[in-house]
Amino acid sequence: MPRPKCCRRIGSLPDANYYKPRGIPSSLLKEVVISLDELESIKLADFEGLYQDVAAARMNISRQTFGRIIVSAHQKIADVLLHGKSLKIEGGSVEMDEAKTNRCKNCDRRFTSATAHPTKCPQCSKIRIGS
Repeated sequence: MPRPKCCRRIGSLPDANYYKPRGIPSSLLKEVVISLDELESIKLADFEGLYQDVAAARMNISRQTFGRIIVSAHQKIADVLLHGKSLKIEGGSVEMDEAKTNRCKNCDRRFTSATAHPTKCPQCSKIRIGS
């Protein structure tokens, strides 16, 4: 019997949770589901450029587990892009990080930050930040 999965820590929920190719009705597409922890691994490793050991520590998992999660995420995203499938983001055994949620007064984007007072918005790079 396999060991139960431990909760993986994620920084935030995605702004959108469904993507599909333009011009094709959803009913005609096969759907690939990526979990919230797989999305977080993509964000930490590919978007933020963190090394696997640092990203694993942020998610509260081992480096080996992080490696398995990101390989699975990469395979699913490649399947979506190469075969014209839709991508749904949902599920997984996750807990939210205790980071502070902020809102940019310029572009209205919500984002989390490990510091209480971030210096600029990650989306538009403006300094107009509020809670």
